[in-house]
Amino acid sequence: MAGIQNAITIYPVANYNFGSKAAKTEKDTNVQARLSRWEEKYKKEGVRRSVDAVLLVWEHNHPHVLLLQLGTSFFKLPGGRLRPGEDEKMGLRRKLENNLSPEAASLAHPWDIGQCIATYWRPNFDMTLYPYLPAHITRPKEVKKLYLISLPEKCYLAVPRNAKLIAVPLFELYENTARFGMVISALPHILSRFKLTLAGSPLAILQPETPSGGPEGEQQQSG
Repeated sequence: MAGIQNAITIYPVANYNFGSKAAKTEKDTNVQARLSRWEEKYKKEGVRRSVDAVLLVWEHNHPHVLLLQLGTSFFKLPGGRLRPGEDEKMGLRRKLENNLSPEAASLAHPWDIGQCIATYWRPNFDMTLYPYLPAHITRPKEVKKLYLISLPEKCYLAVPRNAKLIAVPLFELYENTARFGMVISALPHILSRFKLTLAGSPLAILQPETPSGGPEGEQQQSG
């Protein structure tokens, strides 16, 4: 299919320089306040549309996902709500500039927004998201899309002072819904269809192609 890329080159986390910038004021003090605000927005604007960015690096010969950490136990992908009528990729670029671009224009780099790799639906004003729209839901409250971002080989990233940018390995995310939530913990599944090339690593290609005869190591039988 045109526009679909199944091979990804990722670079070591040591290639990137990290700095800080002015803190961002959080709109909500707790989850319930956030859901109440979303409900008020829904009454005015309809279905909430949000976009999140999946940024990959590697360390110790293993892929890691970059997450924003707020406080001691809240983790999120960079991104957020789109404005009414805003294009998804343009909106995500705006969010990435707010979340991760340095304030000095000379240090900034253009964001390469790749393909959408997952869509989630929020049927109600709670924290439950589904990777499909339940048949009985005619008025979903939110649609969330995840986009794969191609990081350059080297760049400078600046994080608001009240947040941390951390690299979390896929094995730590896997099925760890208690800590990371259902969307982030599903990323190992979502990314498993891609061939990941770890540039500069002894394990250059993580997922070699399986021979056409069947599962790796099996020979196709004749007769």
